[in-house]
Amino acid sequence: MPNTRDIRNRIKGVKNTAKITRAMQLVASSKMKRAQERAMERRDYSWLMSRMIAAIEEQLPEGLHHPFLDEREVVTHCVLVFSTDRGLCGPLNANLFREIARFDRGTTAFVTVGRKARQFITRTNRKLLADFPVSEEARFNEIRPVAEFLIEGFNRGDFDELDVLYPRFKNTLVQVPTTVQMLPMRDFRARLDEFKDDSDIEPLQDLRTFLFEPEAEVILDQLLDLFIKQQIYRIVLDARASEHSARMVAMKAATDNAKKLTDQLTLQYNKARQAAITQEILEITAATLHS
Repeated sequence: MPNTRDIRNRIKGVKNTAKITRAMQLVASSKMKRAQERAMERRDYSWLMSRMIAAIEEQLPEGLHHPFLDEREVVTHCVLVFSTDRGLCGPLNANLFREIARFDRGTTAFVTVGRKARQFITRTNRKLLADFPVSEEARFNEIRPVAEFLIEGFNRGDFDELDVLYPRFKNTLVQVPTTVQMLPMRDFRARLDEFKDDSDIEPLQDLRTFLFEPEAEVILDQLLDLFIKQQIYRIVLDARASEHSARMVAMKAATDNAKKLTDQLTLQYNKARQAAITQEILEITAATLHS
């Protein structure tokens, strides 16, 4: 049995760890609320934008084509991955990495946002096209270079399909690794299903008639470009909300485990101390009897 000094040192170390995890839990909790609000606000905007484009798509002139809408033969597949820069957020990144492993290594290239994803891609010898740093605040001007890099790459033919993999925020306890096809764009009305759990507005049929001014090609080009940038920004905010929620839950679990371990060590310390006292009493009694 360990002596009482060793047990006291362990109790002290566990309590210090609990203080750290408790502080990290409170910090993550304060960040989580704001991140969740920003993510939900952006979802409403993206839903309305998707609904508008879905209505416009049905009234485009016949024969109108756009590179973002045209299907290609997929030779190279690109995946934009959003992970965290730091750990201590439970299985959030590990779940993403399991999804990454599903993509064909030979035909898939990756663009990463987040240090953990970059490290995983390079460690597993997958093709990394680019890595972009994004601060914790995740401002739109930080996301614009990511979107422009991907749009230019798609237009040049560097890849034929673009997916986005990120931890979708469902609630504080649940973050689901989700893959969304970004390019080429398919049925926009089907895309509305992605937001059906997040908006009180039902996707009703839009009966308005649109008059395009200037030409439909110009409007579509600008609108789809903006749509991609806004979608990627919305996904970044969703990923940030998932990160702070996962970290808060993980640190709470660590704090609770530290408290349980402290209780167990305290009980072990009391037993060891009682055994030591009993042994001393027996030794004193034996010495008295022999004297």
